[in-house]
Amino acid sequence: MENRDEVRAFLTTRRERLTPEQASIPYYGGRRRVKGLRREEVAMLAGMSTDYYTRLERGNLSGVSDVVLDSLARALQLDEAERGHLFNLASAAKGPARAAKPGSGARSRGSARTGVREGVLRILDTINAPAYVRNARFDVVASNRLGRALFSDAYPDGETVFNLARYTFLDPRSREFFVEWERIGRDSVAALRLEAGSNPYDRGLTDLVGELSTRSEEFRTWWASHNVKFHNTSTKTLRHPVVGEFEVTGEALVLPGDPGLTIVTYTVEPASPSAEALDFLASWSTQNA
Repeated sequence: MENRDEVRAFLTTRRERLTPEQASIPYYGGRRRVKGLRREEVAMLAGMSTDYYTRLERGNLSGVSDVVLDSLARALQLDEAERGHLFNLASAAKGPARAAKPGSGARSRGSARTGVREGVLRILDTINAPAYVRNARFDVVASNRLGRALFSDAYPDGETVFNLARYTFLDPRSREFFVEWERIGRDSVAALRLEAGSNPYDRGLTDLVGELSTRSEEFRTWWASHNVKFHNTSTKTLRHPVVGEFEVTGEALVLPGDPGLTIVTYTVEPASPSAEALDFLASWSTQNA
């Protein structure tokens, strides 16, 4: 999707989700022709003319100042991830040679990576919990022993790399593995949408989105909602084919020296049934190493 189309869809969906009551705009009843706020109402809240806001919603963010973007983010009640996405879209409107300025609110990330440094691999091996390294496209490019055991069904035969989004939406086993599959799927789409705004010229990401949109109705529907979300921490229930059901908390640790790469670890509550399940997984993984 072109930048103008992205901007138009994002601003329109953010405006349509806000009601006059949520925006503290007096409403005296009667039938409204639009879903959510009117353009003139957003313009009033942002302190700009209706014509100017209309120009922005039509997809023209080229040359828009940070002050204007901040005002628009407040008017639309954007959260941190949405605000960063708006700044990323404005940066992309300047063309591929212009990066988002530090401190602008955009969450700057490098292009997706597949190589992993030896030092990072050693860190993985010292973590006494399932852990892996993923890039911005959700390619799992390295795992420790427990990480490989946890996602044993996700790895294609003979492969050492797999894509979490592709596994989630295209492998039927994921719907059994992720007990709350819909929440996991929606969060994954929102994180990929955020990454697409940050790196709009990443061909690999574009190809992945195109493949998933073609092959998965759920992905296609959720992608069209233009929701964005940081994917930093999450508690989820997993149903492993060997050890059964247990609850983990995932933590994403960005690697400052390796832009685009993130370590994800899964921990469990000590002395809990989930801890017992993880111990059993560790024993099983040792026997099947």
